[in-house]
Amino acid sequence: MLKPYSKPWKRQEEKHEELRAQLNIKVRGYEKAIITQKNTLVGSMLATDGDKKRVFEVKSEHFDTFLKEPPFASKTYSSCAVVGNAGILANSSCGKSIDSAEFVIRCNLPPLKNRYEKHVGVKTDLVSANPSILLQKYDSLLGSRRKFMEKLCQYGSSMILLPAFSYVKHIVICMRAFHTIQDFGSPMQPIYFNPEYLNDLDTFWRSQGWEAVRLSSGMILTSLALELCDTVDLYGFWPFGLHPQTFKELTHHYYDDVRGKSGFHAMPEEFKLLLQLHSEGILRLHLGDCESKGE
Repeated sequence: MLKPYSKPWKRQEEKHEELRAQLNIKVRGYEKAIITQKNTLVGSMLATDGDKKRVFEVKSEHFDTFLKEPPFASKTYSSCAVVGNAGILANSSCGKSIDSAEFVIRCNLPPLKNRYEKHVGVKTDLVSANPSILLQKYDSLLGSRRKFMEKLCQYGSSMILLPAFSYVKHIVICMRAFHTIQDFGSPMQPIYFNPEYLNDLDTFWRSQGWEAVRLSSGMILTSLALELCDTVDLYGFWPFGLHPQTFKELTHHYYDDVRGKSGFHAMPEEFKLLLQLHSEGILRLHLGDCESKGE
């Protein structure tokens, strides 16, 4: 599988621009990735991208939490790092390389402080938050919310991206997260994925030959980066239990060995797609110790 990775990587700008143009035409991340008061009015009917496409009406209490303008409109970032949470990041010394990117995207509220900074960095411009984390770790924000807010402090004034409208049951908890962040006076900016964008993105990758139940957060954020950024570097996207170079056993995440529900995301299938994009020079996958490779 890793044969394409063994060759020296070379960026192919034309191929990236071709894919970028396709994404811009077919999924329109710049205008559509994030729900705003411009693209989603009160009374709009939204179809969830999960929940068998259940339709619900946007109420004023939802609308009031939307951004006024698209956060990425007419912005292009010169370099972006998308950081997954795979165990391959442990002891990787990739923190400096990650933090050197103009725009850093992280998945699902990972820990950055204490012993992790050297390996994963601290810079964060956008971090996603899966509602299941709010449910399992923070009691759906129904009790004390201080622990949740203490967790968010490490991300500074970044955007926190919530898939509020992927499942109807997640709407209330994501709204609760929005109001918690506001009530505590946090500098973070809550934003919501647009389910229409996620549906279109799913259709796009299926047209490219990808087949699985559901795109992972990492794959969705990588897709967004491919549209927004001139160069895209991926860290922490190795989905297997052995290190590809040292063959040492790896934990599931760099910070723990807890695994998600099996069958929900097809990580090895997604990795094949990412490896293909790497071999074509469209993005760069980092699968080793950054210092020893001079990255």
